[in-house]
Amino acid sequence: MKSRNKRLVGLFTAGAMIITMSVQTRATGILGMTAGISERIAANMENASESNAGISSTLADCIGVSVAKATISEGEDAMTASGRQDGSCGYTNLGIAKVEGNLNVRESAGEDAELVGKMPGNAGCEILGTEGEWTQIQSGEVTGYVKSEFLMTGAEAREYAPEVSSTIATCTTTTLRVREEPNTECEILALMPEGEEVEVIEDQGEWLKVSVDSEEGYVSADYVTVSNELNKAMTMTEVKYGQGVSDVKVDLVSYACQFVGNPYVWGGTSLTNGADCSGFTLSIFAKYGIYLPHSSAAQANCGRRISASEAQPGDLFFYGGGRISHVAIYIGNGQIVHASSERTGIKISNAYYRSPVCVVRLLN
Repeated sequence: MKSRNKRLVGLFTAGAMIITMSVQTRATGILGMTAGISERIAANMENASESNAGISSTLADCIGVSVAKATISEGEDAMTASGRQDGSCGYTNLGIAKVEGNLNVRESAGEDAELVGKMPGNAGCEILGTEGEWTQIQSGEVTGYVKSEFLMTGAEAREYAPEVSSTIATCTTTTLRVREEPNTECEILALMPEGEEVEVIEDQGEWLKVSVDSEEGYVSADYVTVSNELNKAMTMTEVKYGQGVSDVKVDLVSYACQFVGNPYVWGGTSLTNGADCSGFTLSIFAKYGIYLPHSSAAQANCGRRISASEAQPGDLFFYGGGRISHVAIYIGNGQIVHASSERTGIKISNAYYRSPVCVVRLLN
């Protein structure tokens, strides 16, 4: 009897060992399969579509693997590989100025705060935060606060951005030659430094047709990068007082800068409703008793020519290729104010965004 019981115990023990080994083997196989599935999920997560991401997440939950959800919430743009949102023109948290003229950007959240810049209508910005009725933004070189009621945000801004963005070519070489025709044999219209931007009118393959101020020219596609951009805020840099700078020059520059953001109109002379480059300078100087012809080339023959290194606020900078075709007012600190183009209107730029042909002094 005891011998029989021993044999039964032995059989039961052996059976238990076999069952245990079988369970372990199956468990190992399941774990191996799970690991394989996990690896495949991880490998495909980055490229998974919205529906596949949902399936992967559900499968991961079933097998006990933690997977980051890739489902995109309703109304949210898909992220590109660079981390930028499609349709947001490079901004992560896009805001667009919803004004007809321009939106004041202030140093702090308050009507009495110092003005640090202006956002033209439809200009874009990165939203940094909110403070009561004010939103802190960064646009171009300007960081400050704008009234929230004048800022389009969220899905509305992302959907609207493609309608008001422009194709922009950014210079990637030390000096970019803007030519009158799409070849290297024609005259040079302008010389532009690295980092300068021009609006693309037409992509012609090896050449891009671009707008430089109010003129059309061509640049080689090899020396620029092309992207869709929104207008940016313009700085309101204070005039730098220097030796020999009179009060009238400072007053003239301050007067000219208050029209930044107003429209460009070819042939116009209105500082509020629209002016072209020479119409802008003509109207500014008329306030100070100096009457100029309505032509940038003719204005270059007025006053006294000086070198660019001698320039003071109130002097005129002239630009062009084979001929003078654009004029601007120097405001100090290496900057000019000018009626640039229909896209940007009256704006502040680096005085050497193009190589100046000559500089003229009208105010002694």
